[in-house]
Amino acid sequence: MGDTLTTDTAQTALPPAPGADRYRSLEFADTAATLPAGQSYDLLAAPESAMRWLAAHGLTTPDVQLYEVCAQRMRTLRAHVRALFAAHVDATTPPEESLHAVNEALTAVPTAPLLAWDGTQGLRRIQAHPTDRAVSHALAALAADAADLLTGPDAGILAACGSAPCDRFLLRTHGRRHWCSTRCGDRARAARAYARRSGAPG
Repeated sequence: MGDTLTTDTAQTALPPAPGADRYRSLEFADTAATLPAGQSYDLLAAPESAMRWLAAHGLTTPDVQLYEVCAQRMRTLRAHVRALFAAHVDATTPPEESLHAVNEALTAVPTAPLLAWDGTQGLRRIQAHPTDRAVSHALAALAADAADLLTGPDAGILAACGSAPCDRFLLRTHGRRHWCSTRCGDRARAARAYARRSGAPG
């Protein structure tokens, strides 16, 4: 197993892949990545970094405390979202447990404002969002976003980065682009050039 970079993942992480500005679930899936030389990073490796990611993406507020059990829930859902993305890209049957996990996240919290009553204001609609359910709401939003991506008009351009060993996902927004970042594109072109010079297949 390679080294996981955990000291300052914000600096070592690759920039968002094409399509991440449209789908938070795409960026969520890409919060862990494999880098060359046996290295990797995980932006959800610790509760503090997971909390920063949620807050940066408008999924909760910075004052909500995140515990390891919540960070683990995020990493678990991420693995299932990645499994669904990979199955879609490879045109294979998605794992049943991943479908179940995303559906569980979708239905764990109410998505519509509930009807409530109090003596001062009478009937009103409220969004059930107590602090202890903040992560559940965030995961529901990410699961819904992933479901929208996989079933919507952009599903056909969901792709995996074509520059080994990178294992991130992207939307193929520009023609035949198959890589998630300039760094990966440069590495893929360099590998092809080397293969041509050395006469190796590539």
